[in-house]
Amino acid sequence: MRLGTYSVDGGAPRLGADCGRAVLDLDRYSHLHDGLRLPADMLELLAAGPSARQHAAELCGHFLAELSTHDLAQDAEAGLAYARDRVRWHAPIPRPRKNVFCLGQNYAAHAAESGNAPPTAPIYFTKPPTTVSGPEDAIPYPQGLTTRLDWEVELGVVIGRGGRDIPEGHALEHVFGYTIFNDVSARDLQFRTSQWFKGKSLDGSCPMGPVIVTADEIPDPQRLRLQLSVNGVKKQDSNTGDMIFSVARIIADLSAGMTLEPGDCISTGTPQGVGDGRKPPEYLKPGDVIEAEIERIGVLRNLVR
Repeated sequence: MRLGTYSVDGGAPRLGADCGRAVLDLDRYSHLHDGLRLPADMLELLAAGPSARQHAAELCGHFLAELSTHDLAQDAEAGLAYARDRVRWHAPIPRPRKNVFCLGQNYAAHAAESGNAPPTAPIYFTKPPTTVSGPEDAIPYPQGLTTRLDWEVELGVVIGRGGRDIPEGHALEHVFGYTIFNDVSARDLQFRTSQWFKGKSLDGSCPMGPVIVTADEIPDPQRLRLQLSVNGVKKQDSNTGDMIFSVARIIADLSAGMTLEPGDCISTGTPQGVGDGRKPPEYLKPGDVIEAEIERIGVLRNLVR
């Protein structure tokens, strides 16, 4: 499934499934189809457990099987489904309950362009929920705070089944799905001390989306091409197979002595090609358009304003 948070005509954001030419409202369709209610919120769906997620998958399959016979205008009038071009996507989890867990220098070539040796253990930092924004949302340019605003395309992991001390060999069983993060970073704030938090935590500096692709559709997260362009010019182009610490290793390491919960988000690090590592360095400015793309997930597009 391709699940996201959508709205239509300025209405309240709701949980939806991207079904190609249509976006399905899972809660309303479930109520019509079998009289059951599904959560209308991504975090509530995750909290509801595997049975609710399985029910959502069955509904998507049923809707896709009959989509060719549907009148989307009638569906929209009933609030069941909408033509894709009517829908605005938001961050799949608009307001995470916790900070987003992030990794630094998880690609050897990125560590090298930063002037560092590859780390021997995962480097963690976090971004608060107020950093999260969605597709097409503007990234605020923090005038007076930074002149070194930078981009970072990253594979995002959303936890579906919680746990502590998760073995690496079973770690992917705890993944609900995958998304895209752009870890926008104010380098001058990031590096003014040894703690990166402030430079990573400005409002709107964690675009997420456009959807979460469930783990059954991406059985191997270490075989995904990821790219980023600024104003149509490619800046990053790599593969998640180049990670130093795999998704499974990250989950095992992060959960050692620390409980992960459904809805927790992990941003797994960026490859080479960031602006700060270029010669001469390049940084974002108001008016720039950033497109972060990961194979089988989609494109996350944002304007710097």
